Amino acid sequence: MLDEPETGPLRRCLATRERRPKGEMIRFVIGPDRALVADLAGRLPGRGMWLSARADVIETARARGLFARAARAPVVVPSDLLARLRAGLEERIVSHLGLARRAGQAVAGFDKAGEFLAAGRAGLIVQAADGSADECRRFLGDRIAGGQGDGSRVVRVVRPLSAAAIGAVFGRARTVHVALAHGRLAEALAEAADKLAGLAGVSAERPAAQAATESAGGDAGHQGAAQAGRERTGEARDCGSAGTARDCGSAGTARGGVSAGTARDFGSAGAARQAG
Repeated sequence: MLDEPETGPLRRCLATRERRPKGEMIRFVIGPDRALVADLAGRLPGRGMWLSARADVIETARARGLFARAARAPVVVPSDLLARLRAGLEERIVSHLGLARRAGQAVAGFDKAGEFLAAGRAGLIVQAADGSADECRRFLGDRIAGGQGDGSRVVRVVRPLSAAAIGAVFGRARTVHVALAHGRLAEALAEAADKLAGLAGVSAERPAAQAATESAGGDAGHQGAAQAGRERTGEARDCGSAGTARDCGSAGTARGGVSAGTARDFGSAGAARQAG
């Protein structure tokens, strides 16, 4: 199963055997100690094993021993693989937010982020998963459906982290609204949020123009779950911009809005070798 070349925009899922864009999947390689390494940045050496970023797929692969079958050799797979993946993706999102803030590509707060969005400069909106449904809808509606915009812009909205986790990036106790400029960081963050949503088993988010008109019982009020962007089919994106790739197991991961530091190392990021 590892003989298939890793070329082109599509990869075959180890569990479902479906070919899907790389941006919708998670890559794994085998470390020198035969431990499974989750390559969330998609850049580690070695022949990769790909799985769709869905909780049921990950659990199926772990429970049925698909990694060892594909590698044709024993593979050490952690029993809490799914939890580690979620922690790693949350950490990547925090990292992308921090890079965007330091690069001047992200602004936070209801007013500042709203002005950024109304001016047409936002390529992505990040809102807290535990933010007020009414406030989130009002934030979007005032700028997208209101007189300051033409209502036709397609702006992604993702809700992968708590207000406390987002606030920590910006030196605040809580932050509910962040606007990111168009570019690679916004794309990488949206992709990580999409994968986190898949692992959490929640529906994909809608564009801001549609989200602004949703009822109060819509996705804006879901607690602690990652909710992310419209479906992409046939669209491949690199997992992150240069300098932002991180191993899935780095300590200090923000989980559920609290910096927990519970993600354990999957293996040496620089030492993963070709499986089998």
